[in-house]
Amino acid sequence: MVDLKSQYEKIKDEVNASIQEVIDTTAFINGPQVKTFSANLEKYLGVKHVIPCANGTDALQIAMMALDLQPGDEIITPSYTYFATVEVVGLLQLTPVFCEVDKDTFSIDVNEIEKLITPKTKAIVPVHLFGQSADMEPILAIAKKHGLYVIEDNAQAIGGYYTFSDGTRVANGCMGTIGTTSFFPSKNLGCYGDGGAIFTNDNDLAVKLKMVANHGQKEKYIHEIIGCNSRLDTMQAAILNVKLPHLDSYCDARRKVADYYDAAFAGNAKIKTPFRAPYSHHVYHQYTIQLQDGINRNEVMNRLKELGIPSMVYYPIPAHKQKMFENTHRPSTNLDLTNWLVEHVISLPIHTEMTSEQMEYISTHFLNIINTL
Repeated sequence: MVDLKSQYEKIKDEVNASIQEVIDTTAFINGPQVKTFSANLEKYLGVKHVIPCANGTDALQIAMMALDLQPGDEIITPSYTYFATVEVVGLLQLTPVFCEVDKDTFSIDVNEIEKLITPKTKAIVPVHLFGQSADMEPILAIAKKHGLYVIEDNAQAIGGYYTFSDGTRVANGCMGTIGTTSFFPSKNLGCYGDGGAIFTNDNDLAVKLKMVANHGQKEKYIHEIIGCNSRLDTMQAAILNVKLPHLDSYCDARRKVADYYDAAFAGNAKIKTPFRAPYSHHVYHQYTIQLQDGINRNEVMNRLKELGIPSMVYYPIPAHKQKMFENTHRPSTNLDLTNWLVEHVISLPIHTEMTSEQMEYISTHFLNIINTL
């Protein structure tokens, strides 16, 4: 699904030199590369504060801890997402309230949010899924109207941006109260291990986020609040410093693969290619197709595998059907579309190093399989 080795080969000398510098200086924890990366990413995103941490799941947990959310507080979020989004809700004993998603973008359906708000609601967590921004302008308006926090889960859409109705462009993850991301190796901006970060434009909140990520302390051995231990490794920061200048070209490469697939699959009534919302600069972390009713997805995947073509299902079981939430989530609006999507989506390979020969091979065989079913 990704080709990290070929990507590494193109920047090998820079990456190796950066890693060697960390080893030579032995500044393995909170070395200068971490601060440099934070500053570089702040500039790239146009956000005041970037707080690095150990991974994207920690980023979400730290965000919710810094907002002083309490057990029983309700968090509105889609069920159709990677489980980490809602896992931290359960970990902190908050109450997930699952919202239906939009039929085109797969992101939270803005028309369903207000129906779920109660006096216990404290935050909305939109997910910028598969590389496309959720529709943030109405989400922010709803949050302002009801006095709610907005925590953007931007693990899959860094490098993309949202265009507001007045033409203003803002980077994904930088519009709400807090934004979070992951630097898992397969992400558009990925390191060579685990890593994550938190974004905010609120100066006071930035101080608290840093405290939570560092054992609840501003000064060593003085612990003012309950925190955790979540640091971006210096070596990973060094790698990310090398890769960040390439992020736009990485996203452009993914968009070119998506363009190729879109053209190859155009007009086929048995499949629906990814929708591109006019407000979103889609960076295609995944290329996810909807198969129409009657197509056997398992057969499609098995036949692709026989041809050496990988495929994936993101995500086969929505959060509201996971055993963890059987008795803890608050009943919400019906999730018929979410239930349908998890049975009908399939993702094809998309990454920065794909050749025209690979794209032709994948698209041709995929269409041949679809047309025989």
